[in-house]
Amino acid sequence: MSRPIVIGVTGGIATGKSSVLAILAGQGVETIDADTVYHQMIAPGGSLVVPIADRFGRDMIAEDGSIDRRALAGIVFADRQALADLDALTHPAVIAAVDQRIANSDAELVAVDAVKLIESGMSDACDSVWLVVCDPAVQKARLIARNGLTAEEAELRLAAQPNETERRARADIVIDNNGDLPALERQVAASMHVVKQLPN
Repeated sequence: MSRPIVIGVTGGIATGKSSVLAILAGQGVETIDADTVYHQMIAPGGSLVVPIADRFGRDMIAEDGSIDRRALAGIVFADRQALADLDALTHPAVIAAVDQRIANSDAELVAVDAVKLIESGMSDACDSVWLVVCDPAVQKARLIARNGLTAEEAELRLAAQPNETERRARADIVIDNNGDLPALERQVAASMHVVKQLPN
């Protein structure tokens, strides 16, 4: 069987990538959340636990043997070099795992959700790159509500996000997620129509 058509879904934190992925899953598209893959790798016994602890300190390992995500976030979202070091450690491993899942898939369409899809090079394996966007104020409010962050913590995470202008230049489709769920579903349906015309 030929390789699946791969949709790459990206965008800033709390823009609604997961909502787009859920809509696609409801339409029968196989979905891969790169963040979930990463979380599996920093769980107890995960392949990234030791490398991250070697770089950021053994106190990054929680009592259960996983990486303490909150402690790690406190470091990397306040220090651009630390974030770059974390990306350099984690991106190759996550990309390899995602690539393997795509290679093993027998689906016609696979969608991959990744915050740094473009910046990590993961977009190179995608046939269509979708960028999900929303207004900064909406994004910040969603992030605070979803992650239980303070306004200051949210601002640090937003400041660490890649440049949206550069992402727009690389995206095949831009999805505006300032509206309600039906509006998002209509945009996803229109985008799917475009993707289904792509040669496999």
